[in-house]
Amino acid sequence: MSTDIEKVALVYGRDLEVGQVFGLSEYTLTREDLLDFANKWDPQGFHIDEKIAESGAYGGLIASGIQTLAIMQRLSVIDVYDNWAVIAGKTLRDTSFLRPVRPGDVLTGTLTITGLDFDDRNRTLVDVDSEMTVEGRPVLRAAMSSLMWAAPPAATTAG
Repeated sequence: MSTDIEKVALVYGRDLEVGQVFGLSEYTLTREDLLDFANKWDPQGFHIDEKIAESGAYGGLIASGIQTLAIMQRLSVIDVYDNWAVIAGKTLRDTSFLRPVRPGDVLTGTLTITGLDFDDRNRTLVDVDSEMTVEGRPVLRAAMSSLMWAAPPAATTAG
């Protein structure tokens, strides 16, 4: 593993196009990750207790949908947003948990630009459809919007 930090040009709103697709790397959900998250943030029986989970609707432990959303956010930041001139997230909407995620599942996904709205303050509202998959099958879909700089902010001069 290299310790060199790769310099990547910062992406601004003007650099994006509707229809662009960004692939995400992979995240393997371990049993320990699932249990740690569920015990802290979503302690329902089918997330934290193997006996309850085995006799339930899913026949075993499943991840919290919120954990799946958090994994999607982590991969999105690591693989895409870290290189964007993001100001802040704005909305999360139309979130659908489509299939259960289980220990050992390898999650990956895509982000697709669905809208760009430029304003007069050098900002762009970027709409993104996100999809997480396990073995090519969708497990989560969400639509999000973030504000980012449209272009590098103008340099200020001291007077």
